[in-house]
Order: sequence, then structure tokens, then C-alpha cells
Amino acid sequence: PKVWIFVTTRNTALETRRQMLSRFSRGLTRGLRKMRFNNIFVLPTVGFVSAAASLDSLPEAKKQGTVRLALCQILCGEDKKVNIANAGKAISEACSNGADLVILPECWNSPYDTSCFPVYAEPIPSAAREISAESPSTEFLVNAARKNNIYLIGGSIPEKDSTGKVFNTCIVINPEGDIIAKHRKVHLFDIDVPGKITFKESDTLSPGNTVTTFPTPFGVVGVAICYDIRFPELSMLMRRAGASLLVYPGAFNMTTGPAHWELLQRARAVDNQCFVAAVSPARNPSSSYQAWGHSTLVSPWGKVIATTDHKSSIVYGDIDLSEVESVREGIPVSMQKRDDVYMLN
Repeated sequence: PKVWIFVTTRNTALETRRQMLSRFSRGLTRGLRKMRFNNIFVLPTVGFVSAAASLDSLPEAKKQGTVRLALCQILCGEDKKVNIANAGKAISEACSNGADLVILPECWNSPYDTSCFPVYAEPIPSAAREISAESPSTEFLVNAARKNNIYLIGGSIPEKDSTGKVFNTCIVINPEGDIIAKHRKVHLFDIDVPGKITFKESDTLSPGNTVTTFPTPFGVVGVAICYDIRFPELSMLMRRAGASLLVYPGAFNMTTGPAHWELLQRARAVDNQCFVAAVSPARNPSSSYQAWGHSTLVSPWGKVIATTDHKSSIVYGDIDLSEVESVREGIPVSMQKRDDVYMLN
């Protein structure tokens, strides 16, 4: 095997490195195919390689039987069109790096602000064929999933229903462009931590009332939103429905994030012996609500597989869902529950 390494200096701007690396990858792939090298894997990555780095430290190709997740931590601002464009760039980059399942953050098309939710809210149809000009974010998600042939968990956006109620809603689209799941945030974020943060989603949002899972060729996936992760009963019901991966688009803040963001993900992973992915917006210095960031992927053993800081980035993780069954067989808590003492209805 031959390895080509593309190196830029630390002084090169991040976006410039991305553009240079993308052109290098495309050119290399075309050139090798003309030379009849057909089995090519080009993985553009943004990072630094020191002069002493070994080949063993370089990213590997996706192993057979694994699923590549891409957690897109994007910057969200006041301009919906710019937010949609940012999401599109992140999805394209994730797909160029081999992602099978791409996940956006909570409220990616809107500022996370109760006064903004009704203003940015859109109708979300139950089927792609019913999309109208009033639903540009949904139309974008459907087209992105179909174009890139991926499963796309569309973070969440403010949704307005026919009665005027507003929900914090996540939709899931399959590679054919079908809307296959819809989750409205069940537990609204109403908190008051004295001297630190007060927030009340219920000022403008209504709660959902469903447990949401959907099937894929690689396993059943459960979806909930942000504050939902604090309620273990909901995650237990998703596991009962067959989920081996739980996904939480979320936007923890500078008070709850450092204290509980990773802790809750690891807790839900260990509780349910499954993978957990939580995807945050990037921190926006000009926003009234400061997101913690740190999008993270956790294993069924409670180990952090991949994470990041608060800046715009994409977190990748290759997971083997057979690991879920291995953990559940080794520690068979689901078979040891005491229904004579307690029961989850």
C-alpha cells in the first residue's frame, strides 16, 4: 500500500486548509483512477501532523461492519439562510469523509431563544411530498439526505403546527429522502439556577408526547432532544423498543454543560448499554445563549469515543453495533430486573 500525506503549516487558516485539502483529495483520487488504482480511500482531515508522527497515528479507513457517524457542531446565528448554508457545508464535508449517519445540533436554524422560536418556526409535513415554500429547513434536510445518500438526523428546528402551537422538533430522513421519524421535545427546559441561569422554554414551546425510534440497516436508533437526556425513563423506553444507539441533539449552556453534559451521556450509555451521541451547536460569542459545545460520542461501556471543544467542528466515530449485544450479554441487567419490586410501564 502507498500513503500520500498532505501537510500544511499551523499558520495556515483553518478554512484555507480545508479548501486546499479538499482540492488535493479530489485531484489525487482522479489521478489514481486514471492509473487504474480503483480501491482508493481518501480521508481529508483537518489537523496537525508533526514531523515525527508515525503512520500508525493517521486516520484509518472505515472497517467492514462499522457505521460512521458524523456529529456536526455548527455555528448558528440570526440569519436562517446562512444557518442552512452552514449546515449544508457540514453535511457535504461529513459525506466526503464517508459518513453513513449525519447528525445536526439542536435549533440549528434559529437562535436558541424563547422569543425567536415562534418567529423562526416552520410547518413540518409528515411526508416529503407535502413540503411547501413555508418549510425551507425541512426541504433542505430532505434534499441533503437524498443527494448524499445518507441517514440524516436533522437536529431540531422550531415547528409550528396547524393550531399555532410551537414545538422543538427533530426529523429523520432516509437516503431516499423520506421522513421516517419525527420527535417533538418531550421535556421542556424550564430551569432557574440562582445567580447563574434562568430559562423557560414553556414560555413559547409546547411539549411532545411520543417515544421516538426508527429502524436502519445497521440497527434501531432512538432520538430525543437535549433536556430529554435527564430523564432515564425515556431512554429506557427507547432501549425497550430495540434501540442500540441513542441520539440527543442538544444545547447545554455554560452552567449545566461543564457539570452534566458528558456525565449524562455516559450515564445513559451505561444505563441502557448502548451507544450515545450528543450534538451541540458551536458556541457563538454574539449569542445571548452560550452553548457549551463539546459534541460527544460514547460507547456502551461508558467510554468517550470521540469529542471536541466549543468551536465549529465535525466529530467522527466508527461504531460496531455488535458491541452492544456483547456488553448486554456480559452484564445482563435487562434479564435481572425485579418486576415484583418495580416496573416501568
